[in-house]
Amino acid sequence: MKIIRFEDAEGRVGLGRAKDEGMQEAERLEGDLFGPLRPTGETVAVRRLLAPLDPPNLLCIGLNYRQHAEESHMDIPKRPVLFLKATTAVTGPDAPVVLPALSYQVDWEGELAVVIGKVARDVAEADALDHVLGYACANDVSARDWQLQLDKQWARGKSFDGFCPLGPALVTADEVGDPGALPIRTRVNGITMQDSSTSDLIFSVPRLIAYLSQGMTLLPGTVILTGTPSGVGMGRNPPRFLRPGDVCEVEIEGVGTLRTPFVADDAGRAAAA
Repeated sequence: MKIIRFEDAEGRVGLGRAKDEGMQEAERLEGDLFGPLRPTGETVAVRRLLAPLDPPNLLCIGLNYRQHAEESHMDIPKRPVLFLKATTAVTGPDAPVVLPALSYQVDWEGELAVVIGKVARDVAEADALDHVLGYACANDVSARDWQLQLDKQWARGKSFDGFCPLGPALVTADEVGDPGALPIRTRVNGITMQDSSTSDLIFSVPRLIAYLSQGMTLLPGTVILTGTPSGVGMGRNPPRFLRPGDVCEVEIEGVGTLRTPFVADDAGRAAAA
């Protein structure tokens, strides 16, 4: 099932089952995302898509595609590289993301997002997928100058407002199947920048869940960003960073296409002048 979170014509926020590819109509669902969801039979017009959920935590994995580690001139990690992203970075599909005035090296990172459906702690790898509610597309937008030159750590440069577009839907695990065999692509202004498959993951989705749940409780709604393939702007020659007017699309087969326009921080630049 493709579950969307939306505003209807009256501005009410609800959950629904998408009825068309453009997700302009939905069958309203009653209940809780992590409990029974019941179709109401009511078809509603979608005024605006929202991120499919408000996660309690965003756990992110760096350097988890072999070819991306190579383009970053980094050794293949021996264990998952974990960092956290602020939940205030989450935004929905088609929502404009402001390029902050204090950064000139904002990059794209198309990723498969895993949504935990039930409490997971000390989970065995063999049982890990039983704890997955579903999957979504994500863009781990990253200010490389803050990440690598200024703060020299990853959290802030990846946590500016809007730096985690998520959606367009939460596709339930039964519909997606094997999360380790999904083609993933990122396009900027229609030009393919990343073209890979989750088969290139160093640490699989079950391995990540088992690893992260060791001594740390993964609450329902926890989102795991599983890493990005090669083809980020930082790794290109010359580097290519996002500019106002750019439109980024993250497409994952069986999961959907997440579209994000980027706009200038006119207020921030005026304040800095």
